[in-house]
Amino acid sequence: MAAAISPLTPDLWPAFEDLFGRQGACYGCWCTYFRLPPAARKANDSQQKKEIIRARIETGPPPGLLALEDGQALGWMQIGPRADVPEWNNAGRGSAPVDPEDASDPTVWAISCFFLRASARRKGLTHKLVEHGLAYAIDSGARVVEACPIEQSKGSHSAGLFVGSTRVFEKAGFVKLAERKAGRPLMRYVL
Repeated sequence: MAAAISPLTPDLWPAFEDLFGRQGACYGCWCTYFRLPPAARKANDSQQKKEIIRARIETGPPPGLLALEDGQALGWMQIGPRADVPEWNNAGRGSAPVDPEDASDPTVWAISCFFLRASARRKGLTHKLVEHGLAYAIDSGARVVEACPIEQSKGSHSAGLFVGSTRVFEKAGFVKLAERKAGRPLMRYVL
């Protein structure tokens, strides 16, 4: 796949919006699941969530990477400091930090979500996004990148894959730190 990977800046909003479609990807989430507490997620409809992520993109720094081919977005990966996705840090989640101080440490980053256009799936794009994400994290001063993917069988089409597959992260060199929930290991890559 010849997709170019770029940080999601405000000028790329139209491509991001097109990728997420009228529904806002993943049932109108607009990649706010780990940004908003449950009550706020429930209180905001899809359009409000869209405005929340748009404001976040406009404020900067880029909250993730966009894969583009011929001007069309094929995929998205949310990556940045753990503090940018506060719900990812909750103690009850498998993604909770091993050291609670990591939740506010600007050098401890998280890859929390993916969304790929159906036509771009099963072509290695997630691997490419992770590879570019690690380079982006290094350039941005991160010292660690963590993920909490889902383990799946080779043929699985699990809805939970918005967090990525364990195989993708293993191939990129991430190691398992903890597994608080079966099939959802917290994984780390030291930069």
